[in-house]
Amino acid sequence: MIPKVSRKRPTIRDVAAEAGVSYATVSRVLNGRDWVSPEAVRAVRDAIARTGYTANPHARSLATGKSGSIAFLLTEPQHLLFEDPNFSVLLRGVAQALSDRELTLILMIASTPEERARTLTYLSGGHVDGVLLVSPHSGDPLLSQLVQAEIPIVACGQVLGFEDSISSVSADDWGGARAGVEHLIAAGCRRIATITGPQDQFGGVFRLRGYADALTAHGITVDPAYIEHGDWSRESGTAGMRALLDRVPDLDGVFAASDAMAAATLPVLREAGRDVPGGVRVVGFDDSVLAVTTEPTLTTVRNPMERISEEMVRLLTDVIAGRTPLSITVPTSLVVRASSPAL
Repeated sequence: MIPKVSRKRPTIRDVAAEAGVSYATVSRVLNGRDWVSPEAVRAVRDAIARTGYTANPHARSLATGKSGSIAFLLTEPQHLLFEDPNFSVLLRGVAQALSDRELTLILMIASTPEERARTLTYLSGGHVDGVLLVSPHSGDPLLSQLVQAEIPIVACGQVLGFEDSISSVSADDWGGARAGVEHLIAAGCRRIATITGPQDQFGGVFRLRGYADALTAHGITVDPAYIEHGDWSRESGTAGMRALLDRVPDLDGVFAASDAMAAATLPVLREAGRDVPGGVRVVGFDDSVLAVTTEPTLTTVRNPMERISEEMVRLLTDVIAGRTPLSITVPTSLVVRASSPAL
C-alpha cells in the first residue's frame, strides 16, 4: 500500500513569507484594514493564489470574536428585490465588496411584523458583525430596536430621525432632483409636475425638496396641484400620472422621483394624446437599466449605486471597528436621453 502523504494547510505565515511582507500586513489585507499600500495588497493576493491559502472561518471567529458575516437587510416586500433594479445592483455591489474582504453576505427581508421580530432576534444573537440597511422608513420600530441592541449599522440613504446614530451613504437626492427640474426649465417647461417618492424616506423627502427649490429659484410657484405622491413603483407612477392629468391637463413637464415611476408615465401620456417629448418632457431618477428600455428612452438623474454599495461596506467596517457614525453623500449627474433631449 502507498502511504498517504498529508499536506500541511498553508498558514498566514506561509503567505507572509511568500509575499515578502510581515504577518501583520497579511492580517490587515485579509481583514480589509487600512494602512496597507496597493503594492503590498497585490503581493499578498498573489501569494495567496500561489500558496492556496484559505481562511479558516471557525478559527478566525474564535480568535476575533467576530462572525465574519454581514446582513443585507431589506425592509420592503420580497418581490421588490427582483422588480426594483436598484436593489439588485446594490446587492451585487455589496456582495462583491464583502467577498473582497472575505466576509459572508446574509440576505434578510423584514417587511412584516413577523419577519421583523425574527430578524431582530437573529441580529441580536451575535450571528452577524453588522447590518447594511436598505430602504428604511422612518417610524419603523425595528430601527430603534436595532440601535438599542447596539448593532453596527450603515444605511443606504439617511434614516429620518436617526441621522446622528445610524451611519449612511446617500446619493445627492436634493441636488440631483434640482438638476433634473432645472433641465426641464431650461427646455422651456413652466407647468412642471412631480410624482414623489415616499415621504417617510430620505430620498423621497429630498427629491421633492429639490423639485420645489428649482421651481422657486426660477420664479415658478410651487402648486400642490402639480404634486402627486408615489412609492417608487410603476403602479404609483401610472396612478400618479392619471391623477395629474385630471387636475392639470396642460402640464408640459414631469419629474418622477424614480425611473420606474417615470417609465409608467409614458403610456399614460400616450393614451391621453400627449407626445413625449414634443408636448410633455419627462425626467426620471436612478439611471437604472429600465431607462434605456422605454420608448422614448428616459432622461434621468444617475444614482451611483455601484459607488454607494462600495462606500456602505467600507463605512460599515469602520463602524464595526468602533469609529464614530457618519454620513456620506455621493454626487449624482444628469443623463440626457430622448424623453427630454438637450436643446
